[in-house]
Order: sequence, then C-alpha cells, then structure tokens
Amino acid sequence: MKKSKFVKSTLILMIGGFLTKIVSMFIRIIMARSLGPKGMGLYMLIMPTFTLLMALAQLGLPVAISKLVAENKSNNKNLVFSILPVTLVFNLCILIFMLIASRFLSIYLLHEERCYYSLIAIGLVLPFISISSILRGYFFGKEKMFPHVLSNVMEDFVRLIIIMVGIPIFLRSGIEYATAFIVLANIGSEVTSILVLFFFLPKNFKLTKKDFVPQKQNIKNILHISIPTTGSRLIGSVGYFLEPIILTYILHKIGYSNAFILEEYGIISGYVMPLLMMPSFFTMAISQALIPTVSYHHSHGNYRYTKKKIKQAIYFSLLIGIPVTLLFLWIPEVPLKLIYKQTHGTLYTKILAPICLLYYVQAPLTGALQAMGKASSAMKGTLGGMIIRMIILLAFSSFKIGMWGLVLATSANIIYVTFHQAKEVKKELAR
Repeated sequence: MKKSKFVKSTLILMIGGFLTKIVSMFIRIIMARSLGPKGMGLYMLIMPTFTLLMALAQLGLPVAISKLVAENKSNNKNLVFSILPVTLVFNLCILIFMLIASRFLSIYLLHEERCYYSLIAIGLVLPFISISSILRGYFFGKEKMFPHVLSNVMEDFVRLIIIMVGIPIFLRSGIEYATAFIVLANIGSEVTSILVLFFFLPKNFKLTKKDFVPQKQNIKNILHISIPTTGSRLIGSVGYFLEPIILTYILHKIGYSNAFILEEYGIISGYVMPLLMMPSFFTMAISQALIPTVSYHHSHGNYRYTKKKIKQAIYFSLLIGIPVTLLFLWIPEVPLKLIYKQTHGTLYTKILAPICLLYYVQAPLTGALQAMGKASSAMKGTLGGMIIRMIILLAFSSFKIGMWGLVLATSANIIYVTFHQAKEVKKELAR
C-alpha cells in the first residue's frame, strides 16, 4: 500500500499541476499580450520583492507542518490551527512595514516610481497566502493530494476570470494600476483556495478556542523545522530581491537607458524564465509527494526504501525534463510564438535550456533534504548559490554585455545549488 502511495500522490499532483499550469499559461498570455514587454518588465521588477516577502510571511510552515503531520506524533488539529494567530500577527507587521517602506523601495531601490501601488498590494495579499499554505501543509502530511489539487485549480481559475475582467479596466488608468490589480487578484484566488481546503478538513475537526491556543512543544517542533526551511527560501529570495536592484543600478551607471533595462529584463524574467520553468510544476509535484514519504520512512530508519524513492523522483524529473529541454534547445521560437505571440528571447532560451535541466531535479533533492531533517544543509546550498549569483552579476554586468551578466549568474546559481544538494543527499544516505 505504502509502495504505491508515493506514485499515486505524484500522479495526482502532476495531473493537477498540469491543469493549473494550463490555466496559469492563459493568465500569463493575457498579461503578456495586455501589458507588453515594458508592462511585463514593470510587473517583473516587483516580483522579487513579492517572492521575498512571501517566503518571510510563510515562515517555512507548510514544510514543517507536512513533516510533523506525516510523523503523526502530536495533536494535528492544534498543530495546524494554533500557528494561525502567530502567522497573522507576523503578516500584519509585514503589511505595516510595506505601507511605510514602499515609496522608498520603488524610487530609490527599484528606480521605478510606478511600482509603488503594486508594493502596497503585496502587503495586503500575504495573510491570505499564509493561511492557505498552512492548510496545504496539513493535507501534504496526510498524503491527501486531491484537496490541494482542487484548491489550486479553483484558485487559478478564479484568478484567470478576475484578471480577464480587470486588466482592460485598470489599463485605462495606466500600467502601474494594472500591475497593482494583478497582485491584488491573488486575494480572490487565495480566499477560494482556503474555502476549498476547509471543506475537505476531517469532520472531527470541530474547532474551539482551545485549538487556536499554541502549545509550547508544538510551536517548538514547528520552528525547529520551519526556521532552517525559511532560511533556505529567504536566502534565495533575498538574492532574487537584490537582482533587479543591482542590475538596474549597474546598467544605469554604465549608460544603458531605463527603457532598455525594463524591456530586456521583462523579456528574460517575464517570457523566457517562465517558459523554461514550465516543466518545474511536474518536478515540484514530485517533490511535494516525496516529503511525507521520505519523512516517514527516514524517521523509522528505513534508509534503503528512502533512497529508492529519491532515485525514483529524480528519474521521473529527468523523464519529463529531457524532452522539454530538447524542444527549447532546437525550436525555442515555436513555444515563444505559440504562448506569447512574439519571439523575443529566442537566444536566451537556447542558452538557458540545458542549464534548466539541472533545475528540474533540484526540487526533489531539496525536498528530500528537508524531509530527512537536513533543512540546514539545503539552506547552505542555497546560500552558496546566492553568493555566487551576486558575485557574477556584479562582475559581469559591469562589462557592458547587456543582460548576459544576468544569464551567466542564473546559470552558475542553478549548477552550484543542484550539485550541492545532490552531494548532501548522497552523504545522508551513505550511512
């Protein structure tokens, strides 16, 4: 039974991921065609900040809750719901910070005043993302993937409808209002997700005030896992956050115009990277299914079975990644034209495609480390990758080679982190 559960969970997540990716693709098509390269550039400028704050707001709780629920050593109801008040207070602090700091961030760090409203919108969205991620962590721990899949599909479908209706309306006022609206659309989609997940909670989850009171041991267990996990995500997110700041500063300094930076950065971050990252929804599904399986068997000393599941996850990831990589390498203009109705970024796609094959196996490796209680090892890999990325970005962006400094920095980061995580997994399973 246990043997087939991992494959079953993976298949459910992959099918769900495929459906959500199709809807997400339509969302991206509408955004790309409505906003254009400059509008996408503006949207992508605020995305690193969004990613950083999302990692901070979630506090690594989904992975921690998933692992603890899978081990089934405590009161799962209190484990899930007692952390909600703590999370909401923390998210309120982030919102207050964003209300104060958004003007400074947009003008002095991102060098684009039109980002102001979008940055404020991020603070409003975060509490909803945090709540839905905590609930997802519970279902992952129980290896019940259908609620997660359904909530994701419904979430993206609602977001698609909101964006289809809203973008043309807000574009009349300007690109800055349209991008802020796109961020705020996440509130509607996350509320939908929360409602779906609540519907699938066990019938015996009758909530009382006592369930929302944190138990010291539960909080301690959660933070023991979540802090290193958050550290790992934050390190990557900090690097991603600093990327447009460093890039725009250096390129302005050596003579590139704001229009060039916005358009080229929009092409790489808004068109090329999302296209190359499309197969990663399969590998993320594999990673999510892997965490409870590896967590359970590793904690019970079944290292041989743990090793087998990790190898299986890597094999599945390569099985998906290799054909897609060949497609992006040989005929990148076809998917670019099909999805975005333009072929900007063809050369960037060809160069980055083989590198992204490594990225496809990175998620299962990192998930395996977290499930085996080695989140700190995963964090070290992410830290090393971020440092290498920043050094290369600083060095090569000064050589007046346009955005190729960013391409080189991205490639070096993926290569280092993937090999580091593989080495750590091998070391942990060698005993």
